[in-house]
Amino acid sequence: MTLRENTERPVTVTEGTNRLVHIDTNDILKNYQEIKSNKFESKGKIPKFWDGKAAERIAEILSK
Repeated sequence: MTLRENTERPVTVTEGTNRLVHIDTNDILKNYQEIKSNKFESKGKIPKFWDGKAAERIAEILSK
């Protein structure tokens, strides 16, 4: 959960690996309980290029 009104990484929300939750006690608790009780079944996937190899790709591009 991201406890903010927005995120600089919206792909985490659209890919289903994150949930954007308003900074409100009731909303935070509701989302927490859903996740904890498995009522929220995330079918998320790791976003494209989030494989830990960014530095290698950047070095390759710079070397060209």
